[in-house]
Amino acid sequence: MDNSSSNNIKNILKGVIVSIIATLIFLLIFSIILTYTNISENSIEPVIITLTAVSILIGSSIASLKIKKNGILNGAIIGALYFLIIYLISSIVNFNFMINMKTIILIFIGTVFGIFRRNNRSK
Repeated sequence: MDNSSSNNIKNILKGVIVSIIATLIFLLIFSIILTYTNISENSIEPVIITLTAVSILIGSSIASLKIKKNGILNGAIIGALYFLIIYLISSIVNFNFMINMKTIILIFIGTVFGIFRRNNRSK
């Protein structure tokens, strides 16, 4: 593996890690807001989807600062790896966790937002 490929892999992993950390921070802030305000619990699902998409955008943006080619592929990889890690963590923490239509929608949104950010930056 040449140095360029190694750097691309490092940048992709950095993007995924930043996405996960951003998600954790955003969810912590949202949980505090839910605790101390009268926001409806009906808002939880759309907010989580939005926070997930924003986190992946942040991670793919950071990765795209260094990666100059294959933007669509790298963004999709960041989105897919993000959800693979989240799925593994959820499976370990919650034995009843399973993939359903909401999970598939989140995976799709994550992949699209990863693609969108990198592809948009290259224009």
